[in-house]
Amino acid sequence: MALKASLIITGIAIGLLVLYGADVAASMSGDEGKSDGFLPLDDMQRGMGLGGPALILPIIAFFISLKEPSKGLGGMIIIAGVLILIGGLAMVGTTAPEGTERDPIASVAMLFAPGIFQIALGAIKIKKSSN
Repeated sequence: MALKASLIITGIAIGLLVLYGADVAASMSGDEGKSDGFLPLDDMQRGMGLGGPALILPIIAFFISLKEPSKGLGGMIIIAGVLILIGGLAMVGTTAPEGTERDPIASVAMLFAPGIFQIALGAIKIKKSSN
C-alpha cells in the first residue's frame, strides 16, 4: 500500500514539474513585456504552488516506502530530480523579470540541491531494490 501511494505522489510531482516547465515555456514565448503562461499564476505563485510540492513529494515518497523495494519508484524519483536540474539550468540562462532582483547563484543552488538529493534517493532506492 505504501509503495502504491509513493508511486502516485511521485507521479504527481513529475506531472507538476512538467506543467511548471510548460507554463514557463509558454510565458517565455509570449510578448516581450508579458510573462504570463497559460496558467493565471505569477512567478512566485507558480514556484510555490507547482515547484514546492514537486520538490517535497518525491522525498516523502522515498521515506514512506523505505522498506519496500521498487526500481520503478527509484527511476521516477530520479526523473523528478533530473527535471528539477533541467529547470535550474534553464533558469541560469534567463534574466529576472523586470522590477525584481534575483541572485542567480542562490536561485540555482535552491534547485540543484534538492534535485541532486532526489537523484541520490532514487539511486539508493534502485540499489536497495537490486539486492
